[in-house]
Amino acid sequence: MRGGMPIPRSGRTGGGVGNGGPPQRTQLPSRELLDDLCSRFVLNMPEEELKSFERILFSIEQAHWFYEDNAMEQNMALKAMTLREFSSLMFQSCAALRPYLTQIDNIYRDFTMYKTRVPVTGAIILDESLERCLLVKGWKAGASWSFPRGKKNKDEEDSTCAVREVVEETSYNIKPKLNLDDHLEVVVGQQRMRLFIIPGVKDDFLFEPQTKKEVSEIAWHRLDELPVSNGESVLHHRGPTGFKYFMVFPFIVPLKLWISKRRLQYPKRVNPVPTVSVWKVKNNSSGGGFGPLSQNYVSAVMPVFPAAVAAPVPLPEKIKSSPRSTPETSPMSTPKTSPISTPRSSPRSTPKNSPRSTLPTVLKATSGITPKLIPPMVPKTPPSIPPKTVLKGPPGNAFRNFRFDFAQILKQLDG
Repeated sequence: MRGGMPIPRSGRTGGGVGNGGPPQRTQLPSRELLDDLCSRFVLNMPEEELKSFERILFSIEQAHWFYEDNAMEQNMALKAMTLREFSSLMFQSCAALRPYLTQIDNIYRDFTMYKTRVPVTGAIILDESLERCLLVKGWKAGASWSFPRGKKNKDEEDSTCAVREVVEETSYNIKPKLNLDDHLEVVVGQQRMRLFIIPGVKDDFLFEPQTKKEVSEIAWHRLDELPVSNGESVLHHRGPTGFKYFMVFPFIVPLKLWISKRRLQYPKRVNPVPTVSVWKVKNNSSGGGFGPLSQNYVSAVMPVFPAAVAAPVPLPEKIKSSPRSTPETSPMSTPKTSPISTPRSSPRSTPKNSPRSTLPTVLKATSGITPKLIPPMVPKTPPSIPPKTVLKGPPGNAFRNFRFDFAQILKQLDG
């Protein structure tokens, strides 16, 4: 979805929780940080690219992504800025760009117009029945659905750009299935968009983005549910579900025509599968981690068999005898050999001093089994170690060496 070098990008605002709410991101980047970004992304550019403000702004855009994806995550007080605000700071900080600071408005306007003319390539990924296509949803709130695609680098081939962008946004490598003749191309305004058609992709591939905070969701969409161009405004076109598909519908009619000519090679499913999400970020608004496959993915992909077909699986002989009946052979019956088992280091490490040591007697009383008389347990005197030494270290270390004596408990249960 971007031009320039293939590095992680971001379009987020600050996250994290502190004192019951998000931290106040009001701090501007330091002079040292701006100098470092200028050295990395501007001063080390090839000499011929330094003659073009468009190429310089592309590098500053990469520096902006780096700032959001790395510096802001390490310093929760750093302010989230637009690319326009960040560009002004870079022009002010970098000595090579400072003479042009007064022209930043015109330079940035020309850059945004230039970006709308950069060619875009990607792929239309179809499932094995050609009934569904893979779409990705942008990161920002209110983002639209689109085919995985992105802007070409300078002097980059269309197919090379398509392979790179699809891998970045979905982790799927289209190169083995890519046919240079199977593509659709449209022109929107002054921007050319070419998408290569990749048919026969398996449903069970684990799609997920490789870039940070660029894609918020990946889903298989049924083609017969997607909108087609019907004269409505491109910027306001929405599908029947209310989601925006204005980057999709220009390709739907020619795509269906392409599929109709190859339908015999890819027969339809007897039981059509629905639109389903296969990857979704857990919490977009707070910059949370990425989510697993959607729960309805299995039910949508895996066939549903009648109950009569599912015969009970016979229980193997080795499993019939529960390991709880023979604690001597159980791997849990020898906790003393564990390197993390140090029962004498803490008063809670021995079941004799724990209220849970009465668990066997309680279980037998409730289950109707005559409990075996157990001699009264005399608690040992805890070692004279101050409580602070027990809780020393990061949270959770105080219970790291805690372990029940399962072998003793199992022996008591078996009588």
